[in-house]
Amino acid sequence: MRRRLRPEQTSKGAPKWMVTFSDLITLVLVFFILLFSMSQIDVNKFKAIADSLNNDEILEYNSSIVPSDIPEEKDEQEESLDTLLSEIKSYLHESGLGDVIVATRTERGVVLVLEEQVLFQSGDATIRKDAYPFLNKIGQLITNIPHLVKVEGHTDNNPIQTYQYPSNWELSTARASSVIRYLISHHDLDPARFVAVGYGETRPIAPNDTASNLQKNRRVEVIIANPTNKSETTP
Repeated sequence: MRRRLRPEQTSKGAPKWMVTFSDLITLVLVFFILLFSMSQIDVNKFKAIADSLNNDEILEYNSSIVPSDIPEEKDEQEESLDTLLSEIKSYLHESGLGDVIVATRTERGVVLVLEEQVLFQSGDATIRKDAYPFLNKIGQLITNIPHLVKVEGHTDNNPIQTYQYPSNWELSTARASSVIRYLISHHDLDPARFVAVGYGETRPIAPNDTASNLQKNRRVEVIIANPTNKSETTP
């Protein structure tokens, strides 16, 4: 008896390998969707951070997330300059030096302008003994503050030509150095705090046309530097 052969059954639907392939494609699609969504979130965060950094008020209020004592220290140094100026003006008033020494508060700090006759004989850089009390007062006042001190020498436009001072450059620089040397030697101050500069006749404060104006230009300026002024706080 012959056995009947059953007809082969054909499976309905897609082949099995297509199922695995479609799952793989789906997973890859989901992966890229996740990456895209994450990148969008990062862009939004970056935009928010950029906007906050562009906010001047935030930067002015606190330029760093790390707490700092520097602003407070600068405020204290600013106050010390105001106190210093007040004490110097009181001393000038009491000693009758207000006509030949001017004390002001500028963006540079406390600026003292001393006419030549207060400190030196004409054409010389040796400090007069009459100037000792005032320089001692300055030395005492700056002993307890950390500010940089610049001493600038100035002359009028009358030329000088001696063996010791071939020109006004040497004379003005020697006068600034003499003031610093006196303060350091008599008040045990750190030399690193001082800068001596000689400008000769290049920075007059009045025209060199009268005896009075020539006298104004022959001067020494002592600047107790403002700590917030970077141009004055670098030796």
